[in-house]
Amino acid sequence: MEMRDLQIFQCVAKYGSISKAAVELNYVQSNVTARIKHLEHELRTPLFNRHKRGMSLTAEARKMLVYVNKILLDMEELKQVFLDSETPTGILNIGTVETVSGLPKILASYHKQYPNVDLSIKAGLTEDLIKDVIEHRLDGAFVTGPIKHPLIQQYDVCTEKLVLVTRNETLNLEEFLTEPILVFSQGCGYRSKLEQWLKEEEVMPKRIMEFNVLETILTSVTLGLGITLVPQSAVNHLAANENVHVHAIPEEYGNISTVFIHRKDAYMTNSMQSFLQTIEANHECTVNPTKASLNHS
Repeated sequence: MEMRDLQIFQCVAKYGSISKAAVELNYVQSNVTARIKHLEHELRTPLFNRHKRGMSLTAEARKMLVYVNKILLDMEELKQVFLDSETPTGILNIGTVETVSGLPKILASYHKQYPNVDLSIKAGLTEDLIKDVIEHRLDGAFVTGPIKHPLIQQYDVCTEKLVLVTRNETLNLEEFLTEPILVFSQGCGYRSKLEQWLKEEEVMPKRIMEFNVLETILTSVTLGLGITLVPQSAVNHLAANENVHVHAIPEEYGNISTVFIHRKDAYMTNSMQSFLQTIEANHECTVNPTKASLNHS
């Protein structure tokens, strides 16, 4: 069993397609097919179910994929140990929630110091990004914290104030009963804070509308579509807009922390060590606790 065969098996499993795996690996399609058949013959078991929509793993292959992923990851880390130079190079796959106020400064500072490192940035929700880090799809991620997981190491990045954004100058309970609440999908830290607060206030929103892009949410609020909860830094540019108003929420729900996470057991490359140092150098906490409560009048 060759390492190349395991890489081919992993790629076909990922895409569910011989042709897509061949493109990804830059192999001739017939070569990929032959190597899969060779692997199946060697293991004396079929690895894929063939059907019109592509290929899916058999039960035995799903078990095998767990070991293959670990073997290939260990081999990659082994190469990193010997090839890692004192000068940071290579690729860092970094995830981030959409609103991290200090992120541009961190990335710009890192790129200026280490131009030979390629930064790949993926936006997502906290829950999804944590899963990607745990499953080695990302080297690290900026997420809403704190995070409690045995495989995760975290570092403080910043703390921000969450604010409600509405069309009305005053905030009252009736708005939550009549106006849609505009939020990201489940797994968003801001949405979780809002749901905790409304539950404590025994408020049941009439309608929740999910979006994928922050700017779409904010624009929708300015047009009178509904209410949202976001970090204050995300709405500073709307200060001159007379169509929106910002409201503080109770302190216990109004502060949200951003942390950077990576797997504790991952090999620490010079590129990642330098990235962590850059985060530490740019660490700015902007806690602005403000007390507020819903007006039940």
